[in-house]
Amino acid sequence: MPTKPSPAGRPRDAHLDAAILDAVSAALDSSGYGGVAIEQVARAAGVSKTAIYRRWPNRQVLVLAELRRRMATLEPPLSGCTLCDLHEALSLFVDTFTRLGPQTLAPLLADCAEPALREQLMESLFEPPRAAVGATLEAARDRGDLRGDIDLTLTIDSLASLVFYRLLFGHAPLTGPEIGHVVTVLLSGIARDFDALLREYRDHGEPESPHPAP
Repeated sequence: MPTKPSPAGRPRDAHLDAAILDAVSAALDSSGYGGVAIEQVARAAGVSKTAIYRRWPNRQVLVLAELRRRMATLEPPLSGCTLCDLHEALSLFVDTFTRLGPQTLAPLLADCAEPALREQLMESLFEPPRAAVGATLEAARDRGDLRGDIDLTLTIDSLASLVFYRLLFGHAPLTGPEIGHVVTVLLSGIARDFDALLREYRDHGEPESPHPAP
């Protein structure tokens, strides 16, 4: 005789979840990853530590939940202007990790060395901005603006590596003009007709014209 399913537990309170993650967000922004302590988060959110641990088993998973929430708002720029869209997509990438800063990124990477945590880290933090850049590049290729033989994964990694290098070590910022230069250098090598893309960019009235192709 089949057993009856166990009664469902009490549903989670979305407002309580948001209060906890808001407290995590404030701690990350003010003190970095090292400033996120379960006791302090509980106090700031007005909940017990038990309430937090019922939802997230440890600090790493709690922080990754907040990062996943932040990344949920990322949308790939798809205006149809390849230079405009790629500049905006890379700016999203930069803004995402600039807000975290090396004081969060470096220790979080170290604290997520266990394979399951590393997988969650990739899904929560790295994949959303990569996907936004990838969607922008795919749309440009489908329009015929990019060569059909380019390796999109390698192209995304080429852009991401500069962002991670600058922001992980924190030795130099990645400014708007530099982003424009990076996009120009990249597209001058993979575009079917870079001059046409440059004219299109200028027709959109962008405030910062990218550097000329090298």
